[in-house]
Amino acid sequence: MLLALAATEEAPREFLITHPAAVLGVLFIVLALIFRTSAMARFQRFYAVVPAILLCYFIPSVLATTGLVGDVPMHSHGKDLYWVASRFLLPACLVLLTVAIDLPGILRLGPKLLVLFFTATIGIILGGPIALGIIWIFDPSLPAGAEPHELWKGLSTVAGSWIGGSANQVAMREVFLPGDGLFAQMVAVDVIVANLWMGFLLWMAARSEAFDRWLKADRSAVDDLTSRLLSTHSGKSRIATTNDYFTLLAVAFGVTGLSFIIANPLAAWIGHVWPSSSDFSLNSPFFWLIVLSTTMGVALSCLRSARSLEDVGASRVATVFLYTLVAVIGLGMDLAALVDAPILFLIGLIWIAFQGGLLFFVAKLIKAPSFFIAVASQANIGGAASAPVIAGAFNPRLAPVGVLLAVLGYAVGTYGALLCAHLMRAMSAPPPEKDHGLFSLLEQTSLFMLA
Repeated sequence: MLLALAATEEAPREFLITHPAAVLGVLFIVLALIFRTSAMARFQRFYAVVPAILLCYFIPSVLATTGLVGDVPMHSHGKDLYWVASRFLLPACLVLLTVAIDLPGILRLGPKLLVLFFTATIGIILGGPIALGIIWIFDPSLPAGAEPHELWKGLSTVAGSWIGGSANQVAMREVFLPGDGLFAQMVAVDVIVANLWMGFLLWMAARSEAFDRWLKADRSAVDDLTSRLLSTHSGKSRIATTNDYFTLLAVAFGVTGLSFIIANPLAAWIGHVWPSSSDFSLNSPFFWLIVLSTTMGVALSCLRSARSLEDVGASRVATVFLYTLVAVIGLGMDLAALVDAPILFLIGLIWIAFQGGLLFFVAKLIKAPSFFIAVASQANIGGAASAPVIAGAFNPRLAPVGVLLAVLGYAVGTYGALLCAHLMRAMSAPPPEKDHGLFSLLEQTSLFMLA
């Protein structure tokens, strides 16, 4: 079965519009229409059912699937728009998102929220290999098809998206290089399964009091959090000037440029002194570009002057970069591939169900409110694009909590996704190469869950 769902890469398709400038213009028109309509009252019911981020993937994918618009290779480095978006906009986006982290502020949000946030992260890291283990129990040939199809590489992009967001998803794609056809299917799994989960969280938000009674949660923590956030974040935002925008761009692309300068010789040196580093992508310049830009952004967040960039819209500029990246990714999403890969959706559903079950189990133990469950989960799975939506569904004043946790998700997403990818790689290896200790543990865990 698995041989059919990630078969060889598709033959090049013909598109009506292929010039990068024209394609970029079409994408910005699409994005502008999505965001303008999402702000109109008459479309609120529609966007309550169909999130804007889903359309940012879906509409470009429709344009590409129908042959109207396509990002095609015009130079030796590959697809022009994707190359620029992944090498320039992606690290710059990560810098602007991580530089806004207020680590002391996050710590003051309360230990239960952080416990659940990292529980969700761990749930995603372990859920991927466990989902593969469950599928392996029913048909050992499925995840063992790592060569030449290497399913785990495609699933690593889902891990990146569900721990950090679209930026981390693209990072995992560039690090592990799954085929275009497989990646298109993974984008579909990511978007559809994640939005099904988001729908459940919105449903839970409308019934938060009932869930809190079942959890025996102390809701006073949420009330205290609301008042603290009001005093912390009120009155700081201001209209950005030209100087502010140049400062934002200087920080974003200055760090990106410095990361480029360090990444290339660092990757070459590691590849020279440790030839087997290629097994972990440590000789990949792009790997170090993403790790270095993320790490430098986190380091800059320790400076009050750097964190103040959020007051003039650092995350808004990062969001423009991010959604441009999302739309470019959408051009590679083949909707026709969905019907060929039902097993991938089953893996995604098991994966996200494990994360949700673990969250509810831990929340029940520590008596955390349902708000903490929802925002911790969505900060991982949905990122900055949708975590504030989930937080605001409980109380509009709590939307900044989603932003803070989502930014933290961007910071840990690269590292968590790499760990998850290598766990799935161990699970997907042919039997003679398996790490029997790890595999046995995950297989036993899967059997226990089924029981």
